[in-house]
Formats: sequence, structure tokens, C-alpha cells
Amino acid sequence: MATQSDILVLVSNALAGRAGAAEGDVAAIRVAGGGHRTATVWRPDLLVASEQSLPKGDTFDTVMAGGVATTARLVGRDPGTNVALLRLAQPSALGISGNGMTQTGALASAFGADGNGGVTARLGAVNYIGPQWHSRGGGKISARILLDVRLSPWEEGGPVIGAGGDRIGISTFGPRGRVLAIPAETIESVVAVLLQHGRVARGWLGAAFRPVAVPDALQAQTGQAVGLIVLSVAAGGPAAKSGVMPGDILLAVDKTPAMRVRQVIPRLDADSVGKAVNLDILRGGALVTIQAVVEARPVT
Repeated sequence: MATQSDILVLVSNALAGRAGAAEGDVAAIRVAGGGHRTATVWRPDLLVASEQSLPKGDTFDTVMAGGVATTARLVGRDPGTNVALLRLAQPSALGISGNGMTQTGALASAFGADGNGGVTARLGAVNYIGPQWHSRGGGKISARILLDVRLSPWEEGGPVIGAGGDRIGISTFGPRGRVLAIPAETIESVVAVLLQHGRVARGWLGAAFRPVAVPDALQAQTGQAVGLIVLSVAAGGPAAKSGVMPGDILLAVDKTPAMRVRQVIPRLDADSVGKAVNLDILRGGALVTIQAVVEARPVT
């Protein structure tokens, strides 16, 4: 009969073995100053990294498992989902776990590159799994996976592996510094678009908004106590073309209330580009509806 000590040794050895196998799943991307960032080997010739942590550039020096040096060229970046895609000059023959999902309470390991061809490991629980959500950049994430692990900045972008050995996704720092996993399902869809177009086009109205209280005398008429005041309008953008002006109060987009900016973001996903939307606006005490055609967000 196995003792508690025997079981702990077995678990420890299994985790150590998982870390050894994960060496082929990570790559170090060299950055200025002698540091590095972590990327995940997504396919034999493709790396996926955290877009927010990857420096600007087209070509990067990389270190693969065993200290093999090569280069990777940028394919595209998507700030909305925080995914950057790079193509390896020398395809990897190691690693590459299969994709899978997890559940709340399950164990998960987050791996990073040590910068010399080795791997770092973090172990924790899946703290929470929530439904599909939209990032502040407009990206649609298939699930909110919150991890109860610590992470160093250079480890962000490494693979998150479930207890069964499947790749849950890659690690990233989310709002308020929380560690999240970008789901493999989301990454796969973004990779397909980046390979074809080099970017993910998302909807853009060309206006800046901020929540504001609707005047008391108009709340009954509008049915809202809060709207979004237009702070500025980009010259030549969709809002400007449709006649939206600074000082207007946006109340709804296609009848969906607009009391917070995050309520507008889902209306401006990739599928919205080229489509007309109705903007219910409060202007000078009067309710008006303006139609605007959503355009692709300009590349910055």
C-alpha cells in the first residue's frame, strides 16, 4: 500500500517530468538589455507570444530547447486578444502539446523560458472559468480562465498545461495584474487570421467616450440615468462622417444601452466592419438617431 510520502514523491516526479517535456514547448525571445521574453511553440514553425510584452520589431533572436539559437520573423500582432505570431527560421521538432480545456479547481502548470534553452515552472489551481468576454482592445476571448499562480514578466506568454498534459493556452497578465490563460481556442482562431492577413481588423467608430449622467429632466424620456458623452471625434472617421459631434451623449448602439464603454466594444468586433449601426444620441435636449458605417480600426 502506497504511503502518503510515496504519493507525494510520485506527484513530484510527474510534475518534474512534465517540466522536462515542456522544454520543447517554450522559446526565449531576446530583448534589448540582455533580457528575454517567453514564447510558446504553437506549431513546428510558429511561435505565439504575449503581444503586450513583445517589443516592437520584425525579426527576433530566439533560443530554443537545448540552447539552439535561431531567428523568428513577425507574422502579425493582435492587441485585442494579446496574441503575437512569429515564424521560426528553423522549425522545431520538439514539444507541441495538444490543445484541451480545463475546469475550475484543476491543477495547471505555467511554463516559461529561462533564456538559455531551459524551462521555468509554476504550479497552481484554475481559480475561475467564466464565459466569453471582450477585452478593452475589442478582442473576443472564448473563456475567462483565471489562474492562481505567480508569474514573472519574462515568463508571460508561455504555455499553460493542464494535469492531463493538454495545452490550455498561454499565460498573460490581465486587468489588475491577474494571471490569465488565453484559451487555445481563441489563439487558434487568431493564428488563422494573422497567417492570412497579418492583423485582425476590428470595428471602429472614431470617437472617444466617457460615462456621464443624463440630465435629470431627461432620464424619464431616455430611460437611462447614464450615457457616454462624446469627448472627441477623429477627422474622417465613421462618427465624423455620420455627423456625430463632441458633446453628444450616446445612449445606445442598435438599441443596446451604452452606459459603459465596455457595452459598446462587443458591437465593434471583427464582424461589424462595413456594417451600419444606429446610434441613439441625446443632443441639445433632443433624442436623435444617427446611422454610422463601422470601419476597420486604423493600424497604429
